[in-house]
Amino acid sequence: MKRQRLILVAVAAGLTAVALTLGGVLHESSSPSPAAAAPTSAAGMPSPVDTASTVTKLQATLRANPTNISALDSLGLAYQQRARETGDPTYYTKSGEALHRVLTLVPRDLIATSGLGSLALSRHRFRLALVLGRRARAISPTTARNYGVIGDALVELGRYPAAFRTFDEMASMQPGLSSYSRVAHARLLLGDIPGALSAMNLAADAAQGQGEADAWTHVQLGLIYLSVGRYKAAVAENRLALYVFPEYALALDALARAEVGLGRYAAAIRDEEEAVNRIPLPQYVSTLGDLYGATGRPGLAQKQYKLIAVIQRLLVANGVKTDLETALFNVDHKIKLQASLALAGLAWRERPSIDGDDVLAWALERTGHCGEALRYSKRALRLGTLDALKMFHRGMIEGCLRHRAAKRAWLSRALRLNPEFSVLWAPVARRELR
Repeated sequence: MKRQRLILVAVAAGLTAVALTLGGVLHESSSPSPAAAAPTSAAGMPSPVDTASTVTKLQATLRANPTNISALDSLGLAYQQRARETGDPTYYTKSGEALHRVLTLVPRDLIATSGLGSLALSRHRFRLALVLGRRARAISPTTARNYGVIGDALVELGRYPAAFRTFDEMASMQPGLSSYSRVAHARLLLGDIPGALSAMNLAADAAQGQGEADAWTHVQLGLIYLSVGRYKAAVAENRLALYVFPEYALALDALARAEVGLGRYAAAIRDEEEAVNRIPLPQYVSTLGDLYGATGRPGLAQKQYKLIAVIQRLLVANGVKTDLETALFNVDHKIKLQASLALAGLAWRERPSIDGDDVLAWALERTGHCGEALRYSKRALRLGTLDALKMFHRGMIEGCLRHRAAKRAWLSRALRLNPEFSVLWAPVARRELR
């Protein structure tokens, strides 16, 4: 079938127009944040229904033959999948050990090099991921997976035109789940909601029957709907994800946030509690704490907030950089604001993306540096991204500068886009507009 090239709108702030290729209705027969979290596949990696059983079998193979390169490659990638499924960051360490072992035996092994790039993305080490992705591309310029690693890293480093060109190459090379989901993320960054939904629906078609990958695409569709206040559609997508992959923590968390949009706080708390019980990731625990706080249970909220620091220490111990997420949580909850501002600055230097811009802008506003905050907030919105939280931050920054009309405009825009964009801050936006 003839492929269609879709030209995206010009990016603000001097960025040139970029093009992303979609394979029309072509499907892959055989996967941050965001696209960096998309399921991926590589040659030599089995596609088991039960990843835990696959790990066990590969470990047995390696006990019999410790230098089996194929088994080491597959085990390294399987450990990353187990980290996705369980939220246990120790699997990142195990994955790194297996893949580095391959490179000691075969220094230019493609799967190990690309797999270490994916691992670096998962650990939020984006400059390293870019180096490894490019190294893998030098080994095999025709392997699409390498372009995904490179593009994801470029996005998180704020190098958007280069990232989108890379995704274009990937989609031209191998239309399918991995490339479609990245096209969707690029369009979402550019504020193209219909285009993002179209591409993610193609990703969902390509992922049918692939268990967790299938469920992941429906969660991403739900998150797109959630971002523009289409809460019933978001609920439907996340329930479909849970049907495809029962007890999926990612879907439970997203479902809880969609339930909030419909005013169903009791259901939202049940879903978020289940997500935390399945995988106690900081973002799930934080949301649960905020839900407890919003429903008049501050003691339970504080208990959740204290747990976050413990989880973050475990992540850091296994190589995951959490500076940006930690800074945002601390600023939102008024924890060590000056230290959090310094942390946000450090995170921005490592991750100068629109998310890094936004967190730094918010930390600056919360500590009274309003003029500087406005500069970073403008950068955070430079792509035209439809993100109500970023708009809320901009509104509060304008208010900090006593720009009353601009404050009301941005807060109103945030609430029109997504009336329940944050358990913490949507009520604040409404109060500020009274």
